[in-house]
Amino acid sequence: MNSSGNSSKHKTKIALLLTGGGARAAYQVGVLKAIAKNLPRNQAIPFSIINGTSAGAINATALACYASCYQLGVKKLEYVWKNFHTEQVYHSNFTSVFGHILANMLRSFQSNYENHPPASLFNNQPLRGLLRSVLDLKRIDNNIRNDYLEALSITASSYSSGDSVAFFQSKHAESWQRAKRRGEKTTINIEHLMASSAIPMVFPSTKIRQGYFGDGSVHQHAPLSPAIHLGAEKVFVIGVEQPIDNKYFGFQPHYPGISTIAGHLLDTIFSDTLRADIERLERINRTLSLIPAKDKHKELKRIAHFVINPSQNFNAIATEYYDVMPTSIKLLLRSIGVKKHSESSLVSYLLFEKEYTQHLIEIGYQDGLSQLDEIMAFLEFTNT
Repeated sequence: MNSSGNSSKHKTKIALLLTGGGARAAYQVGVLKAIAKNLPRNQAIPFSIINGTSAGAINATALACYASCYQLGVKKLEYVWKNFHTEQVYHSNFTSVFGHILANMLRSFQSNYENHPPASLFNNQPLRGLLRSVLDLKRIDNNIRNDYLEALSITASSYSSGDSVAFFQSKHAESWQRAKRRGEKTTINIEHLMASSAIPMVFPSTKIRQGYFGDGSVHQHAPLSPAIHLGAEKVFVIGVEQPIDNKYFGFQPHYPGISTIAGHLLDTIFSDTLRADIERLERINRTLSLIPAKDKHKELKRIAHFVINPSQNFNAIATEYYDVMPTSIKLLLRSIGVKKHSESSLVSYLLFEKEYTQHLIEIGYQDGLSQLDEIMAFLEFTNT
């Protein structure tokens, strides 16, 4: 296998886009592991630009920290996901779970002039501690300075302006502004990751400077935009969109409950905008192919893309591991209609237990291996 030196010196600027999805993001690790299996041990990351949203932002940042040695970065990422427990992401004991809910209820009776902590279903302070312990963010700047990486972008949603904001760290790129979306050059820190992964209503919003931000998948009408603004010529996307399960189509004997509707909302937030943006990209590419080179506008360019999504349904898999969830979390979810065999997809987002995440990693690994030839060709690695 050919191996280039530093990734950013690769002849084509290839971006990696990791989407959101809570615990489902374990799948991304499996795909990344399949790619690593086919590269030399000391190979730098095969992506010059890394973009992440929600849980994908955490995976993206971990990779950026180890851009100089892709296999090492994937191994460290896999170790965390393979040993996950819910308590590492959000408080899950009885006292903390129901005390948090009670505190939210009591604060609702206080004056609006009070500076209340953000309301949420769960308290995800443990995640902040986990990120601080496993991520050495100083390495990102070193990797950019040494040309192992061109840019890292983390998308969050501004609750103040309603904009989709791509916070990015780069040597050369400059900030940009478009309708309802913008890019802000900065130094990525833990607060950007906490904001980007704050699933609406599930986890609390995060304050960055003078504004409050939440999950980057909200308001994200153009998920491919940050990668393209940062100079990508190709975009490799690892999504978490589910294969269609036909049993949910047709006659339904009852109204969908709160839990089912909440699951549908999360599915929409994490999947639908990406699909629409890819369709728009394909349409632009087709249009450009019909325009003579001399007439093409300098701001328009063809962007190649490769998308890999799960081959199996995570909702069904989450049902298999429902019983390993902490009892307090099962009781809380049951109160809003989420049971073991519910149609809701909420459990598949919140099940941060190693039995489940290991299963998703293995699915991602097998999906990656099944398309490895096409993936390596897209990444411009060829057999020697």
